[in-house]
Amino acid sequence: MKILVCISNVPDTTTKITFTNDNTQFNTAGVQFIVNPYDEIALSRAIELCEGGKGTVTVINVGESQTEPTIRKALAIGADDAVRINAAPRDAYFTAYQIAEYAKTTDFDMILCGRESIDYNGSQVAAMIGEFLDIPSISIIKKLDYDGSTATIEREIEGGKEIVSVSGKFVASCAEGTAEPKIPNMRGIMSARTKPLQAIEAKEIEQVSKIDSFETPPPRGTVKLVPADETAKLIDLLHQEAKVI
Repeated sequence: MKILVCISNVPDTTTKITFTNDNTQFNTAGVQFIVNPYDEIALSRAIELCEGGKGTVTVINVGESQTEPTIRKALAIGADDAVRINAAPRDAYFTAYQIAEYAKTTDFDMILCGRESIDYNGSQVAAMIGEFLDIPSISIIKKLDYDGSTATIEREIEGGKEIVSVSGKFVASCAEGTAEPKIPNMRGIMSARTKPLQAIEAKEIEQVSKIDSFETPPPRGTVKLVPADETAKLIDLLHQEAKVI
């Protein structure tokens, strides 16, 4: 069994976000980057499925050379090898296309990724990969089992859950519950230094979208405490000041 896991290089969740170039570009100065947490869930499940010599896990990232420390962390967690497509991931369409083009060259049984990246929260890449490869795509899964030919996948839906069986190749985006993220141990960190990391050039594709500008949310206002017995005052503030009623 061969599993391809897509990983994103994202800012640490504690990062203070700022923008440059007239608010058209994310300011990376002083930012610590990590493996996208949802992608770590996908990677952890892939490693579990391949434990005991049942298969191999390849991680793939669309990014320039500065993403390699993040890729090495994925290798330390337990991936067998890695591929970096040498290009800035300008949008989900571009990223999905590059991953799909690579997947066409290698016989993977499944492709896993996180439900979304924590920087753009688009939830688009998995479905686009499925479309480019003409294979089933299952979004936001909570459980994944595989018997060597058929995958049994569980998803949450409104008021219940949905169980899907998939035969043949597929792509799935993993959410919380699919697996517990793994912490790399010292042996994994040391072995990650020598595991294969292949860098390949991106394929040409037309640009279909671009970012016009970024905006940060307005700063939080001050909190006003209203005594529980002053209901009329609270209603007045909600009406006159907050303007929500």
